[in-house]
Amino acid sequence: MGEKNFFGRIDWFTILLWLALCLIGWFNIYAAVYDPEQPSIFSMETNYGKQSIYIFTALIIGFSILIIDAKFFISTSPLIYAVVILLLILVLIIGRNVGGNQAWIPLGSFRLQPSEFGKLATCLLLATYLSSQTNKNPNIKTLFIGALIVLFPVALVMLQPDTGSALAFFALIFVFYREGYVGNTLLLLGGLAILLFILALLINQWIIIGVLALIAGLLIYSLRKKRKYIINVGVLFFACAVYVLMVDFAYEHILQTHQRNRIDVLLGKIHDPRGEGYNLNQSKIAIGSGQLLGKGFLQGTQTKYKFVPEQSTDFIFCTIGEEWGFVGSTVVIAIYLTLLLRLISIAERQRTAFARIYAYGVASILFFHFFINIGMTIGLVPVIGIPLPLLSYGGSSLWSFTVLLFILLRFDSSRKGLNG
Repeated sequence: MGEKNFFGRIDWFTILLWLALCLIGWFNIYAAVYDPEQPSIFSMETNYGKQSIYIFTALIIGFSILIIDAKFFISTSPLIYAVVILLLILVLIIGRNVGGNQAWIPLGSFRLQPSEFGKLATCLLLATYLSSQTNKNPNIKTLFIGALIVLFPVALVMLQPDTGSALAFFALIFVFYREGYVGNTLLLLGGLAILLFILALLINQWIIIGVLALIAGLLIYSLRKKRKYIINVGVLFFACAVYVLMVDFAYEHILQTHQRNRIDVLLGKIHDPRGEGYNLNQSKIAIGSGQLLGKGFLQGTQTKYKFVPEQSTDFIFCTIGEEWGFVGSTVVIAIYLTLLLRLISIAERQRTAFARIYAYGVASILFFHFFINIGMTIGLVPVIGIPLPLLSYGGSSLWSFTVLLFILLRFDSSRKGLNG
């Protein structure tokens, strides 16, 4: 490999955090779907037995990546992206429909979810493209092409339709911000868009537009001697009004009924603890019942009697909250935050734009999954169904996050060679 002390350059602390999350996930999957007739944690008839295989395989994949030439992933990023795009198209043709989403390709007893690997491929190709533009000033053309790289797989994932996985790609806006393609003004506009989105779901659209018109009128009057700013205010008002109308249209005609109901439950527009609000209600009960120290391993009643749906996948955090309590939940969150801070530190010490951009892509995707998954279990965000990284049951999710992370560690261990 042409590098002395190769293993000394590997960030073993990050690997330790990865392994800790994998093991925590494995034991909590065991607790979530424990079967007294299959008590062995290695029983292949159960999810926890299968997860042990996925973790062991992930170890092999991860350390195999560490011995591959780092430049291989740079040169093959367009090919990896193309292969994943083909898989995203293929799943629409031959995929298995589970829970209303045609997102899995059956491979014997295993089901491959291409959208999980779509994030990896997008991070690699986006890093390849943006790093090739580093000698140029950030411009609209580069931002547009970079956005297309992200939005192409998003469109295919939405056709499944898998809203949760599609939304995860938008976390890459942090990459554009770090590289200077999205400034503070656009971030403020993004915040305004989120505010208007929520208001449009709570208040009649014409009332919102009327209030916006009043605010715009007051601003125009106060800026009446500055024609340039008056035009900007007028354009912003028009854009906001159109956006509010689009949100209302999308809510009524694009979102599926169960998606609208989940949003209504979160916003308090409807109270349906036995219907659409059941998942969230049971999730809160499970986490709250754990109190400070939890009920103990395998002692969670909400988990044991299967009140919480999808308790080994999307709602795995409920098991942690119920059996390990506030203290255990805090420890898990602390491990995630430590990993995220470590990824940012790794990103900033890279000597090439490619590795830095890719690192921020990994950190962004991980943060989105972590925040949204835990947020939906405690009622901060709508239930959209995405896994908790490295903890939730599933081979595709575990392998994709492992590959994402270990490719970054490979870049980091070779940062001197990549720079040369």
